[in-house]
Amino acid sequence: MAVMSASRLLLVAISARALASTGESPTLPQLRALVVLDTCGPVKLAALATTLRVTPSTALRMVGRLESAGHIGRRSNPDNRREVILRLTPSGRDLVARVLAHRRTGIRTLVEKLPAEARAGLVPALKALTQAAPEMAVDPFDETHRMGGLIDDPLSPAPPEPPGEDGVGRRTTASDT
Repeated sequence: MAVMSASRLLLVAISARALASTGESPTLPQLRALVVLDTCGPVKLAALATTLRVTPSTALRMVGRLESAGHIGRRSNPDNRREVILRLTPSGRDLVARVLAHRRTGIRTLVEKLPAEARAGLVPALKALTQAAPEMAVDPFDETHRMGGLIDDPLSPAPPEPPGEDGVGRRTTASDT
């Protein structure tokens, strides 16, 4: 019960509050899509759907709304015109940065309210919980790479690099989603 309450607080309430603070209207699932694109760079629509664990038609509707809001751009894959390639626009990148910064501040404020002994045990407990179910921890970069959904950015000659232990090689981490 305590784990469910904490996850609702941290993952839903703080994320929803962070999103609402921006004055933007995306939903939490749409935010997840934006974070995947921020994490991975240009991605095929099918890989985004798989990473988000939604159907391609659901992902397409989500992308349509985010494109209308100016957060996502899409184009045909020059190598296979049946594939749709998605990328964040500057507006989408800015939205992700603002939401994640607000969420980190909210979590930091909450953790600072804990007594020192509770704070000391928090990180090891969360790491142990994550390690207990590694198959449930989906890393957007790894998932889209596995699906063959990462696309080299035609504006950048370097292909995307998988992250190291410190997260270098991408802008955000799976824990930011």
